[in-house]
Amino acid sequence: QSKGKKPLFVQLVLDNIWSLYEAVMKRDKEKIEKIVTSLGLKIGARESRHADPKVHLNAICSQWLPISNAVLSMVCNKLPSPLDITAERVEKLMCVGARTFDSLPPETQELKSAFMKCSSEGAAPVIIFVSKMFAVDAKALPHNKPR
Repeated sequence: QSKGKKPLFVQLVLDNIWSLYEAVMKRDKEKIEKIVTSLGLKIGARESRHADPKVHLNAICSQWLPISNAVLSMVCNKLPSPLDITAERVEKLMCVGARTFDSLPPETQELKSAFMKCSSEGAAPVIIFVSKMFAVDAKALPHNKPR
């Protein structure tokens, strides 16, 4: 019997999402209405009557499970405070490739303390850290697209 049971995440989260998705795609108005009222959502008539069921699904999900709130709360709860960063980690972030922190210019080495303080004072230096860059074809940039 234990093999037939679903994991708790599937029972509490995924089954509900799948149920909503199936009801909207099959246009089961009674089930959709029951779900919307039980969640306390207000879906506009325009979204409800739209020919594409994905519009209706998007309207329900954006009110029920707003991604922006979920991501912001996750970032606030899970990411460590920048003030808790260690000196070794700052040195690794400031060095590119095989360079060592000691090989950086003295002006750059002085930024280490400012990096660790995360000060917002007017005299504090502004430090920008780019964590990931993606190569994009020049033709794909907005100013290079044909009009």
